[in-house]
Amino acid sequence: MKRKRTKQNAPEIVEVDTQQLEELLDRVESGTIGQDDPVLIRQVFESYVHLFALIDDKNTSIARLRKLIFGSTSEKTKDVVGDSAEHESSDGKDAAANLHGRDECPSDDDSNRESSQPPRGHGRHSADDYQGAEQVDVPHDSLTAGDACPECGGGKLYEKTPSVMVRIIGQAPLHATVYRLQRLRCHLCGKVFTAQAPRDAGQKKYDATAASMIGLLKYGSGLPFNRLERLQRDFQIPLPASTQWDVLQAGIPQLIPAYQELIGQAACGDVLYNDDTTIKILELIGQRAPLETDVPSPIERTGVFTSGIVSTRDNRRIALFFSGRQHAGENLRDVLKLRSQEFGPPIQMCDGLSRNLPKELDTILSNCIVHARRYFVDLHENFPDECQHVLEALTVVYHNDQIVREQGMSPEERLHYHQAHSQRTMDALQAWLQRQLDEKHVEPNSKLGGAINYMLTRWDALTLFLREPGAPLDNNICEWALKKAILHRKNSLFYKTRNGAFVGDLFMRLFGF
Repeated sequence: MKRKRTKQNAPEIVEVDTQQLEELLDRVESGTIGQDDPVLIRQVFESYVHLFALIDDKNTSIARLRKLIFGSTSEKTKDVVGDSAEHESSDGKDAAANLHGRDECPSDDDSNRESSQPPRGHGRHSADDYQGAEQVDVPHDSLTAGDACPECGGGKLYEKTPSVMVRIIGQAPLHATVYRLQRLRCHLCGKVFTAQAPRDAGQKKYDATAASMIGLLKYGSGLPFNRLERLQRDFQIPLPASTQWDVLQAGIPQLIPAYQELIGQAACGDVLYNDDTTIKILELIGQRAPLETDVPSPIERTGVFTSGIVSTRDNRRIALFFSGRQHAGENLRDVLKLRSQEFGPPIQMCDGLSRNLPKELDTILSNCIVHARRYFVDLHENFPDECQHVLEALTVVYHNDQIVREQGMSPEERLHYHQAHSQRTMDALQAWLQRQLDEKHVEPNSKLGGAINYMLTRWDALTLFLREPGAPLDNNICEWALKKAILHRKNSLFYKTRNGAFVGDLFMRLFGF
């Protein structure tokens, strides 16, 4: 009987050469196994099983197999096509010149401007960056402003900018204070007099900030309840996992109004991004959800998803999460039902899956260029010339969009800029893609043909940024938001009940991304 395989996580990559394996075999044959040998043997067998499970999967290509085992590399054009003479620039300037001619490069002084700016992520943090730190003013122990100078005796002292020191200490994520209230008892009448607790002690054992911190650690940073329980125990401040859940549950009624207001505000956004990721809810395992359709027999859905919806308006972002049976399009439909009538149809950014569309509600559809581009990234080794042409063209578009962001253009100015500098590139790319199929340079049923067809059939949605002010290029912002749900899935693995999933969605919405 063939055993049913379960999906396994990729084993840890361990560098072992042939000589080490030969020495291991010799020790096994001679019966002199070392203390660390069983660990190495287990790792070798786990790698063997994992490798053959991937090979047996019909959807695993050689390139995908290499990425699954050794990890995916960067998808930047310069990393995909290599360091040839035509791709020495990483910002797309050379690609723009190759496609348009040297006189139509979007900006002649970009290299000088970018070289003068320091790279991001380098340098020390100043004291002003520590906004959440306790601020302590320390006066001089013997001098004040206006006093005579103790050095020369003739001058007067005046205030200068304080000298700043930053000191960082470690402490438990949740701190506790024990108040020992003095009690006095009369030896005659027996009445007991207890000292009053300080005002800042509060009335409840668990403050509202405790619920916020537990929720932030659990749903914002991916720290499971059991892990936080062990950490608190090490600091000798007990906080059982069950108690953590009770503290969160007690704070939910106060958060519901904010949760409902966020959904209402998100429904009125200018641009809405949406996508799905899988999730486990133990309560729903083994259950099937009937769906209402036009066909006589009901369709049953077994999948469980976390849908991410990001709404943007006036440079503000609202991230919503919904976990359950519904797809991203169905959750977006429920959100848009709350949209005010004074607003027109919003721009919707998603990938090409039909389940992302909100049925019965109108949106201005825009599809993600990154999803279309990834097909050509994956096929570059097999079709280097064709894929390089597509990647170069899209590099020009992203380079132009980077200039728009650096100059702080309005949506209307951004539209005009792309029409002036990106329209010609995209028109040429569309004609080139169509020519590959019409002139039979590419087999339509091949993987490259499928990638070309994906772009051509969704061309209007992929190029909405050339016709609509504020239309985004990709769905990356929603992918970033969903990383919070994915982080929770990797660390906590699942939700036990639908109520637990609702609590997780609620806290993730409040924390943002």
